[in-house]
Amino acid sequence: MRYVYLGPEATFTEQALLTVEEAVAGERVPARSVPEALDAVRAGEADAALVPLENSIGGAVPITLDELIASGPLMITREVVIPVEFVLGARTGTPLAAIRTVAAHPQASTQCRNWLRTHLPEAEITDVLSNSAAAIAAAAGEFDAAICAPLGAARYELAVLADKIADHAHAVTRFALVTRPAAPPAPTGDDLTSLALMIRHDQVGALLSVLTELSVRGINLTRIESRPTGEQLGRYVFFLDCAGHVAETRFGEALQGLRRVCADVRFLGSYPRHRWTPELDHPVPAPAGLSDDAFAASAAWVDRLRHGDY
Repeated sequence: MRYVYLGPEATFTEQALLTVEEAVAGERVPARSVPEALDAVRAGEADAALVPLENSIGGAVPITLDELIASGPLMITREVVIPVEFVLGARTGTPLAAIRTVAAHPQASTQCRNWLRTHLPEAEITDVLSNSAAAIAAAAGEFDAAICAPLGAARYELAVLADKIADHAHAVTRFALVTRPAAPPAPTGDDLTSLALMIRHDQVGALLSVLTELSVRGINLTRIESRPTGEQLGRYVFFLDCAGHVAETRFGEALQGLRRVCADVRFLGSYPRHRWTPELDHPVPAPAGLSDDAFAASAAWVDRLRHGDY
């Protein structure tokens, strides 16, 4: 199996990919951008791509959302969520008091602003293209230190002067493992389904109709995000993450309803929800009256009525 991921090496994306057992045993190739990673999958040059989807502090990653519907269809088969823990790395023997220049990706320096203000108030912070690029520059002596991922500090042999320096201790980033379309993974009882919806712009209450199709079937939204279509001002595509799996009867009926009320619906995948601890690794029961058995029983009842069996 060949896995491509948003590079360069030793970034949080590679760190996330190393949590996927199959990827550890397979070939891992960095890509220069999210579009390049996803196009490699579309072209058959890679079996899967891991790309960032959203961050608990910075929100959704717009380029990933846009590229998921930019051209040929793709499917999310897994989500990976990892803590975002930044470290300050420097060449061995460099004391914290000697740090005058720091290389950092803009998002990294933003998430570590308070720590930098407290511990390195006089240091000059220079933007670089990635966390890995910061570590490489510090290792080469271009800067006194770098804000980077723990993997980057280890990969480029930097001494960690301070760890967990982010202002938000519990920040996480969510990644999506994307493949070419195929049958989705089997339902686990605790799954998510991602959709992209184009609503009818000339229909009053179009978004309410979408939410109603989900609500009446007890399907919970875990995320909703809008992105401009690029056609003209006021035209948007809505990205939804819903609790449930396309194999479930109630979710299938919801999809049928969405197909009727939306201008277009793109299925982006049903996949297991990320589970933090083994004790949470168990099926979650459907709400009362909304299990597949409940749908089957109600359908059988209607069928009996149609045949005069009251």
